[in-house]
Amino acid sequence: MRDRQFGEEGRRLSYGSYLRVPALLDQQVPVSAPPAHDELLFIVIHQVYELWFKLLLHELGDARDLMLAGEAYQPRLRLQRAHRVERVLIEQVDILETMTPQDFLAFRASLAPASGFQSVQFREIEFLSGAKDPAYLARLGDANEVEQARLRLRLHEPTLWDGLVSLLAKAGFDVATEESRREALLSVSRDRAAHGPLWDLADALVEHDSLWARWRARHVMMVERQIGTKSGTGGSTGAPYLRSRLDLRFFPELWDVRSAL
Repeated sequence: MRDRQFGEEGRRLSYGSYLRVPALLDQQVPVSAPPAHDELLFIVIHQVYELWFKLLLHELGDARDLMLAGEAYQPRLRLQRAHRVERVLIEQVDILETMTPQDFLAFRASLAPASGFQSVQFREIEFLSGAKDPAYLARLGDANEVEQARLRLRLHEPTLWDGLVSLLAKAGFDVATEESRREALLSVSRDRAAHGPLWDLADALVEHDSLWARWRARHVMMVERQIGTKSGTGGSTGAPYLRSRLDLRFFPELWDVRSAL
């Protein structure tokens, strides 16, 4: 009889063992005493963010690598998936806002000095997208050696923008200077029949940039609603710092070219 490797007859793998559900559900460990009801919500939301960040790094990194390899179709699919995830990131804030400021204050003090500012994966996404700031290597002093190594690698490796520029060069455009890249992008935008894949990719990068900006804006509104202008638990200025990041753009040249269309 054939050896069945799946279904109830195989029993070599289960839903729980494949997804490691018991270990996953053991990761939510509130620290407040006495226990605060909404701390579990806070932990779950932020752990889910980190899982989505992991997937985003997987998809965005592959989009970058494929562009560097000369492909234009698959990167767009990777970016489209990233867009869907980023919309979920924005929508998750609605769930967090079911927690009132008073309920957050019931356990907020016990979080210090932990802070979302310390998310290594969040900074990896920014670095991969082109917003590289070496100062974060020092600011994220609580990151372990593996995380620090990842950040250093992201700081020196090509970005999504580098991937698009490499495709422009492969298509025969001069990409040596900002002005020549601007002309290349204008040529692409004005002849989408000839350069459709390049235009679609450029627009997909703008959508990634736009969605990330929307998430920042949604996040700062949530923070102001919860704690006003109080300092962050990790020592940052809180909402004022977040507001200072609202104008950040990953791909300024893609935004600038729209003024010349």
